[in-house]
Amino acid sequence: MNAHPSTQSMTKNSYQPELTSFNAPIDSNSLFKNGDVVFILHKGEQYTLRRTRNGKLILNK
Repeated sequence: MNAHPSTQSMTKNSYQPELTSFNAPIDSNSLFKNGDVVFILHKGEQYTLRRTRNGKLILNK
């Protein structure tokens, strides 16, 4: 019997979200709870998501 995807072991730097019928929005305050910069690893490339003083978001590679 195969294990449910969320119970399979994850390899380093891989993320497998739970299967849902929709993608729920993520509140930006939860992303920026430790400051105004979030580092995102996507396909081996690092991106920086910044929140400006005016509340805008900037994504840089």
